[in-house]
Amino acid sequence: MRVPLSWLKEYVDIPIPVDELIERLTLAGLEVVNVEYIGVLPPESVRRQKQMKPGDVVTGPGRIAWDREKIVVGEVVRVEKHPNADRLTLVTVDYGADEPLTVVTGAPNLKPGDSGQKVAFATAGAVLIDAYADTFKTKKLKPGKIRGIVSQGMVCSERELGISDEHEGIIILPDDAPVGAPLADYLGDVVLDIDVTPNMIRIASIIGVAREVAAITEAPLHIPMPAWQTSPPPAWDYADVEIVDDDLCHRYTATIIRDVAVRPAPFWMGYRLKLVGQRPISNLVDVTNYVMFEWGQPLHAFDYDKLLERARSIGKDKVKIIVRRAEEGEHFTTLDGVDRVLDSNVLMICDEAGPIAIGGVMGGLETEVSDETRNVLLESAAFEFINVRQTAKKLKLPSEAAYRFSRGVPPELNPIGNVRGAQLMAELGGGTIAEGIIDDYPHPQPVVEVPVTPEDVRRWLGIDLSQEEIIDILKRLEFGIRVEERKEAAVKVELGLPPRVDVDMSREGPVIWATAPWYRLDVNITADLLEEIARIYGYDNIPETLLADELPPQHHNWPYELEERLRDILAAAGLQEVINYSLTSIENYRKMHPDDPENAPGPEKFVRLANPLSQERSVLRRCMGVTTMENLQRNLRYTDRMATFEIGLAYRPELGDGVLPGEVRLAAIALTGPRDPGGWYGGDDAPMDFYDAKGILEAMFERLGALGDVEFKAEPAHVFGPKAAAIYLKGQRIGRVGEIHPKIREAFDLGDRPVALAAFNLDPLIP
Repeated sequence: MRVPLSWLKEYVDIPIPVDELIERLTLAGLEVVNVEYIGVLPPESVRRQKQMKPGDVVTGPGRIAWDREKIVVGEVVRVEKHPNADRLTLVTVDYGADEPLTVVTGAPNLKPGDSGQKVAFATAGAVLIDAYADTFKTKKLKPGKIRGIVSQGMVCSERELGISDEHEGIIILPDDAPVGAPLADYLGDVVLDIDVTPNMIRIASIIGVAREVAAITEAPLHIPMPAWQTSPPPAWDYADVEIVDDDLCHRYTATIIRDVAVRPAPFWMGYRLKLVGQRPISNLVDVTNYVMFEWGQPLHAFDYDKLLERARSIGKDKVKIIVRRAEEGEHFTTLDGVDRVLDSNVLMICDEAGPIAIGGVMGGLETEVSDETRNVLLESAAFEFINVRQTAKKLKLPSEAAYRFSRGVPPELNPIGNVRGAQLMAELGGGTIAEGIIDDYPHPQPVVEVPVTPEDVRRWLGIDLSQEEIIDILKRLEFGIRVEERKEAAVKVELGLPPRVDVDMSREGPVIWATAPWYRLDVNITADLLEEIARIYGYDNIPETLLADELPPQHHNWPYELEERLRDILAAAGLQEVINYSLTSIENYRKMHPDDPENAPGPEKFVRLANPLSQERSVLRRCMGVTTMENLQRNLRYTDRMATFEIGLAYRPELGDGVLPGEVRLAAIALTGPRDPGGWYGGDDAPMDFYDAKGILEAMFERLGALGDVEFKAEPAHVFGPKAAAIYLKGQRIGRVGEIHPKIREAFDLGDRPVALAAFNLDPLIP
């Protein structure tokens, strides 16, 4: 998230230097990964720039400081045709000095007869970026003759100033730009690039970052709520909204803006969008992007007249927006002109004539706004974040809007985004706003109250904070606060009133109940509050302390110790550990019963996934034999020898409690290929077989001190050929070892090579 400080300062007074702000933001979880200076640089960088020579290369945009005396705001006095060149003009510029200067330019946005435009003007000696170099190469401006006319300066493009790569035309500043003022004072900025982690999507907006800065620095926050002027008739006279699949769309709001004129957005909006990495397009499109970066609410603008025409084509007099799942195989053409085939997991925004947008991802080509648009239906919604994430990934349609929707947009933000978007569209397009908001909100967001006490802070964070200090931190984060005696709170807990309690109600003292602000969907339990307290208090301020209590008695973890011993023993025997998927398919279990596939375990014997990624990974394994064979099948394409082992779990519903399956701790060994791959000494090309596997098992049991209790008995098994045995420990069968049956080898495409497999239960070996 790119955050220009000039934009940020509209909402919060920043009382500390930039370097300190960067450090404090990073320590509070808002990692600043890059800082871009536009026209201004830290003092050490300014010194380096003064030592630069023409032709030196800087690393990218925003890497030169604008000389305060040589790069200023200028005003065009007149534009004349160049006498010796058709594509050049002579521009006379007033830049606050006693006499104006004349420069030669080929800028297409200055034409003979123009005057009064405010421009970025550089005089001789200014250091600029060479607009025609492949890299960001610097140049020192000096007077020169161009087609016989001396040019005494330059009217600058964005690339020449290091703002962006744009150099097709010069910068035209707003009419109120003060002539002669240093351009660094007017356009100079510092842009922080903040890494937005998935749990902090609330900072994917300028206002979201402003809230954090205010909490961290205790600076005053001034966020004006959007306001608009509306006129009848109301918006619901123009359109209706119905959410059919409310599990995928939590809220959908819409407004109507009438009689707008499509034109370029004003300079201030376009410049801010460029600073955050967006290309200005038109006032309508730019407003939707501006509100998204300002508030974090993605918007989508539909051409209302196109929607109305679609409604009338099917005999309707009113637009109706329907939010539903796509039909299996439904076709839809997105804004990029691609015809997409959808499935029923994709959420669609539709009218009664068909789909008009993919919810949270991209709009449709048929209803997009254009230069001819006069009436707009503005959408502001909250979609189910996992569905948007999956849809954007499936369709390969990443966007800033999908990025925010896929991490969760609070439903309470929808009307705010709608009001702000409509307000700006009316201001910049000269339109009027219909009264009210069309709003479908099936399940309003519940108010969440979470308890915390000073004892919780002391226990979990290791810091002593008073009740007042905790309340101060939470209020800075805009939590609602009430304090309640613990006995009274305990009674309410017994009645089941709070949603979730993690506080020991048996102790004495007050409980602080914090109500999360509407934009904090991530706060549900006491641990969430403790994290917020630690962030704002400062992780670097938490002292290092020794444990005050005695360490509890340490007990053996026998299963873990056995597994570690087995790993050492089997690795020393020359085997390589593998970790196979715990997920497999019933079809592969049938391959293990080549003579009687119907005798394989039925579906009721497996733990099934409700929504598997593929049928090959649809059930949890019951044993290790199948997943070991899958591993051999994959890897023997690339090698002719494998000697592996795995230690892990298998899952059997019949051993569970009716809710969760029973877990069985198993180990498996697989051998195939030459016994010794050889080297300078020759090796042994004979294939590994049953006796190699049995020998490894005997050595393993001997190292475990259990060989005297182990017996190998010849017993047939459907997975093995004639060379097979059952493994008994103190008279109890714990596993089997043998050479895989040729038909099973064939089913897994393993060819004619012998495969020795051993699998056994570890639980009987635990002391």
